[in-house]
Parts: sequence; C-alpha cells; structure tokens
Amino acid sequence: MAKTKTQKIIATIALVAIAAFNLSQTYATQIGTGSVVGTTSFDAVINWDDSFPGTASGEVAGIVVTATVDPILNMSISTGAIDLGTLVAGVTSTGTLDIEVGTNAVNGLSITARSSSGGLTNTSSGAVQINDLVTDGVAESYKFASALNAATDSTITGFSATANLSSEVDSTAEHTVYTSNKPEALSGVDDILFSVSATSDAQTQAGNYQDTITFTVTGNF
Repeated sequence: MAKTKTQKIIATIALVAIAAFNLSQTYATQIGTGSVVGTTSFDAVINWDDSFPGTASGEVAGIVVTATVDPILNMSISTGAIDLGTLVAGVTSTGTLDIEVGTNAVNGLSITARSSSGGLTNTSSGAVQINDLVTDGVAESYKFASALNAATDSTITGFSATANLSSEVDSTAEHTVYTSNKPEALSGVDDILFSVSATSDAQTQAGNYQDTITFTVTGNF
C-alpha cells in the first residue's frame, strides 16, 4: 500500500514538472498564409507568438524583378566623299574623314572598311587601277589608315580602343579600322580619324579615278 502511495506521489510531481516546463515555453500559432496570386509555389505560413501584446510574422520569398535594356549601335561619318585632288607622280595625296561611334554592347564594337574595286579605278577603263600591285607594270600606292582622336567618350572602367590601320589596298578584303572592348557613348566627339592616300607614277594612265568604300560597324553584344 505504501508503495502505491509513493508511486502516486512521484507521478504527481512529474506532472507538475511537465506543466511548469510547458508554461515556460512559447508556442507559435499559424494565423494565416503569405501567398502570391495565381500560384501556390510561394505559399508560406504566418505565425503568431501567442502573446498579447505580441507579434505575428511570415515571409514570401523569391519575388523576381526583371528589366530589359535594348541594344544600341550607332556610327556617324563626317562626310560622304574624299577628294584626293590631282595626283602628282611620286607625291602622296591624302584625304580624311572622321567617325563617331556609340554602343552599349558589353564587349564593345569593331569597324571595318572595304574597297569596292580593290583600288582607285579608272572610270573610262575599269582594267586600269591605282594600287600597290605591279601586274600592270606600274608601281603605285593606294592606302587606308586610321588613328584614334585625342578624346574618349567612354566612362566604363577598363575601356580600351584601338585604331592603328595602315594597309595597302589591292583587293576587296575587309580592313579593321577600329576596335573597342566595352560600351561607349555617342557624344558627338569623333572617335576615329580615317585617311585614304594614293601615289601615282609618271606612267599612270591619265583619267578620272574612283573607288567606293563600305564601312561596317559590328556590336559585340
């Protein structure tokens, strides 16, 4: 009989201890949900701390923000014609134009120049050309060149640009005029000085000569 009383006393003490422990704990009660209209993948629990005064909180994570910036690529050339004037045998005649470019291409841009005929071509006889080829028995020169102007119009860290073309033209191949590695503004400040030069020979056939140049700008997006 004494043993049974002892067991009851021990059980009572245990229950009191459990109750005291439970009273010391704070339990959160779900009082709502956080959600995004039209989907359940964002659903989250909102819990109350079971206290007055108290707080209730929950979070909806993973809301995505998106935007788009359209690509930009512009090239402005200062003139539509380069006049080398009257060529004098053995004397180099040079003409120039300016090029301004702007782009937001992440890897910058490049510009190439292409002769449509591979030289200055006699307008009366297409077989006669001024270039550095001597297959016609006459030594002449026709050259493309480029250089950077003093100013740069990019504020992007690490921006660099190159314009160091100096090449004889005797084909319709592309010649690299300019390259850059990052975006740059179309600020109205010319980026490149492009020049064309020609030297005739005393035996160069008389007449009018002409070439048409195509500039190609490529943005590296």
